[in-house]
Amino acid sequence: MKRRRMNKLYIGNLSPAVTADDLKQLFGERKLPLAGQVLLKSGYAFVDYPDQNWAIRAIETLSGKVELHGKVMEVDYSVPKKLRSRKIQIRNIPPHLQWEVLDGLLAQYGTVENVEQVNTDTETAVVNVTYATKEEAKVAIEKLSDHQFENYSFKISYIPDEEFVGAIIGKEGLTIKNLTKQTQSKVDIHRKENAGAAEKPITIHATPEGCSEACRMILDIMQKEADETKSAEEIPLKILAHNSLVGRLIGKEGRNLKKIEQDTGTKITISPLQDLTIYNPERTITVKGSMEACSNAEVEIMKKLREAYENDVVAVSQQANLIPGLNLSALGIFSTGLSMLPSTPGARGAAAAAPYHPFASSSAYLSGLYGAPPAGAFPHQHPLPEQEVVNLFIPTQAVGAIIGKKGQHIKQLARFAGASIKIAPAEGPDASERMVIITGPPEAQFKAQGRIFGKLKEENFFNPKEEVKLEAHIKVPSFAAGRVIGKGGKTVNELQNLTSAEVIVPRDQTPDENEEVIVKIIGHFFASQTAQRKIREIVQQVKQQEQKHAQGAPASQHSK
Repeated sequence: MKRRRMNKLYIGNLSPAVTADDLKQLFGERKLPLAGQVLLKSGYAFVDYPDQNWAIRAIETLSGKVELHGKVMEVDYSVPKKLRSRKIQIRNIPPHLQWEVLDGLLAQYGTVENVEQVNTDTETAVVNVTYATKEEAKVAIEKLSDHQFENYSFKISYIPDEEFVGAIIGKEGLTIKNLTKQTQSKVDIHRKENAGAAEKPITIHATPEGCSEACRMILDIMQKEADETKSAEEIPLKILAHNSLVGRLIGKEGRNLKKIEQDTGTKITISPLQDLTIYNPERTITVKGSMEACSNAEVEIMKKLREAYENDVVAVSQQANLIPGLNLSALGIFSTGLSMLPSTPGARGAAAAAPYHPFASSSAYLSGLYGAPPAGAFPHQHPLPEQEVVNLFIPTQAVGAIIGKKGQHIKQLARFAGASIKIAPAEGPDASERMVIITGPPEAQFKAQGRIFGKLKEENFFNPKEEVKLEAHIKVPSFAAGRVIGKGGKTVNELQNLTSAEVIVPRDQTPDENEEVIVKIIGHFFASQTAQRKIREIVQQVKQQEQKHAQGAPASQHSK
């Protein structure tokens, strides 16, 4: 599951003339895409990066090197003074420096508890260092900042400490062991993923009751820790939920959410749609109130999300058996899991629960849709999937949203799906639709089309109550068109009943230069995908029979 673990950056020494658009343009020109809005103050600003590698790249590329409206900007991690703790990050380390030498250098300023190398694409090395005390970390920063080693100058920053994470785990892991035992749950704290991030997610695997009890206990632990350290007055609860579930949580005109707020005495906000990307389809539900109120709200929120999720599972399972080997959860456009997120004391966030098994890691989010099937399970499966071409028709006014600023969205989408995606020129000045040409194997088709359907829904090109239905054209060999139609239209009617899509094979078509004709498919995403797969399955069977004919073998009769 893709989880939001932001690295907040501070941009300082800004001219009063600088605007948020100036910063967005600058970051865009340097190919440093932002993960949300720019928070601009007088003389400084904050931006978020969901990935530490990008955050490091932004610091290395911009800090002290770029001038904006006559002033050279400073860029660093945003860690408030009261939260500057035992953790620091050292950048610009010579790649050939031996670790023993670095360890010796770090040990001069105190007891080093941990040194963790950060995987980056920079030529120089980056490490996160945890000292035993705040004082030692402070001395190390003072002494090592701009420390010269050969021709390299060390760059050092404070990074957020995992104050609450340590409290949840407890000495020798006793606290978390006790928590899992009492609630009969499995608790995963994702502390190593994206080291240095301001927020760490916690995933809880248990019954709904077990999840809620574990959530309550974690909130209690963090509230006590915050009270003792005086680092936060209030610990809100943050829940990550897939965007496709959130609308049903909110309810018509916000009624469901308002009722939960009234019944539990909490204030609930949900992160905006603008924060979503094809890599991060989740929204953050923030619940504020007393610990007891947040716990009660969690029960009601999860009940609504679970209900929506289970309805989706039923819908998905009805389709999945029609697409061999399909692993729907890997796509990320459907509700595939729920997770909750603890924040640092600075963000004053809390923790919690996931009743469904999410992805084992964020890399699974981008993994293939087609899992490795048992040998011989699909006799017609090719070792390498064929390149397919699908022409998908979208409203003309939606073209800008699909392309994105300077073509950024369509490029991201193509990379994500592993497909070629092109938008054909308009057929005329008044054309109501534009053709998107998608080329790639079945997996890529599923991903690309799925995100286009999703994008049109997110951007409100269709009424909220209206299902997104699009027309897709696929080409089939002219000799197979009759089999797709079937005797007296029997096969095409069965296809329509099975998939809920409208399937049209226009008669009197003249085959193109490749001896192919068009099949039109109109329907919502699952209907369209299922129809596409079934039609290609029929075509594959016809081709195999043609090959047997050519080889002189008797063809087996097949009827649909």
